[in-house]
Amino acid sequence: MVGVFVKSKKKILIVDDELFFREILKDALKDRYAIFEGKNGDEAISLAVAHQPDLIILDVEMPIRDGIDACKTLKEKPETRGIPVVLFTSLSKSKDMVLGLKAGADDYITKPMCLPEINARVDAHLRTKDYYVDLEHKDLLFLLELSENISAIRNPVAILRLIVEKMSDIIDVARCSIVSVNAQGEAFVKASSDQVGNEELFLDLDKYPEIRKSLESKQSVVINDIANDPLMASVQQYTEGLDYSSIIVIPVIKKEVVIGTFFLRTNSPLKNGITKRIYKLCQLMANILANALENAILFESMKTAQEYFEDMSIRDGLTKLYNHRHFYNRLDEEFSRADRHNTPLSLVFFDIDDFKLINDTYGHTHGDKVLEQVGQLIKTVARKSDMPARYGGDEFAVILPNTSVESAHEMTIRLSSIIQEHKFEGLNGEYLSISSGAATLDGKNIQSSTQLVQLADEAMYKAKSQRQNNVTQIW
Repeated sequence: MVGVFVKSKKKILIVDDELFFREILKDALKDRYAIFEGKNGDEAISLAVAHQPDLIILDVEMPIRDGIDACKTLKEKPETRGIPVVLFTSLSKSKDMVLGLKAGADDYITKPMCLPEINARVDAHLRTKDYYVDLEHKDLLFLLELSENISAIRNPVAILRLIVEKMSDIIDVARCSIVSVNAQGEAFVKASSDQVGNEELFLDLDKYPEIRKSLESKQSVVINDIANDPLMASVQQYTEGLDYSSIIVIPVIKKEVVIGTFFLRTNSPLKNGITKRIYKLCQLMANILANALENAILFESMKTAQEYFEDMSIRDGLTKLYNHRHFYNRLDEEFSRADRHNTPLSLVFFDIDDFKLINDTYGHTHGDKVLEQVGQLIKTVARKSDMPARYGGDEFAVILPNTSVESAHEMTIRLSSIIQEHKFEGLNGEYLSISSGAATLDGKNIQSSTQLVQLADEAMYKAKSQRQNNVTQIW
């Protein structure tokens, strides 16, 4: 019996609780990959262990166990640790992107889906060493050197110029250009190997059908015979006498949009036109460009991931208020400042009356929702200079810099009223009350931040012992 070796398809595990999104992904990938499906984080873990896929695509928001938690578990298990994980998340929920990467995800893609981007990213994660066989040794060294150079650059324009300059060095080209298209559909040359000065050049897309086609299809366009290719028929009067006969256009795709177009024109001496080597080199270059542009733009317009992680480390995960540790750090700072400048400093403590009854009646999930809503209500009352914190359990604290006894008392009254009047989700119309206490440093009446905490805490418990929804002031 004669056997024929058939190369098996790589396996992709798609996990999303919505059938609609699973079907879209499956239709886009099933011709090239073997697809497995799951509906929640628990299934993601069990299917990954059982089938050992080559790639896992996880939605962040799922019942039972969400994608971030499942990703963390997958990256902790020895048998699944090495499998690349790509997370899907809503474009509006940037914090999920950061938390997902912190949990070990290798990449993320935002909804709504952009199928060309998905295909490009999946191919990149599953690319084998065979893909690079057409590249020369100098090409790989070039890509490595370019990636290292770009990683140190934060100026998007400088990145574009470096790419066209380096690309022209490694491939014999008449011109290497990077084109971007704005929201109005106008095209501009952002950088070009033959560009003099910094001024952008406007392009009439009617004269560049290859760019228009690439932008509309979000696919690469290759033309090996400009004079006879049907796509170029409408612009023959502009292409006669050119010193090149081949064009390749690679769309630079990242996060649902074409950021720009990597536009490479090769010289006529290249008899074979756009070879596999040139095509793959341009494709890899476009990927490097997409990542570099995204990183540069994020650096200019958003907090860095490090800043985000630092912020998360001082926040309570449920209420997003300052956590217990950071509360004490800030209180010590504010106490020292108030004592040094002889300005008042107030501290408010409060807890939710009968909160245990809420957990016992409605469950801890509803109890957590109540705490989360209380955190939001505190923010509506607090001034910009105030520092609200979750002290622990159902206890909260608010540091009030430069605040007198009277102003602190007014704040506790407002806080009590807004919580008492709020209709909390999931409590069947029941209303909550709080018991609060406050203490104020005014002059030298309090010797330390520890004493300030003790007095405010005692005031709160005195209020609670008297009756619910009560405020006790100590100074």
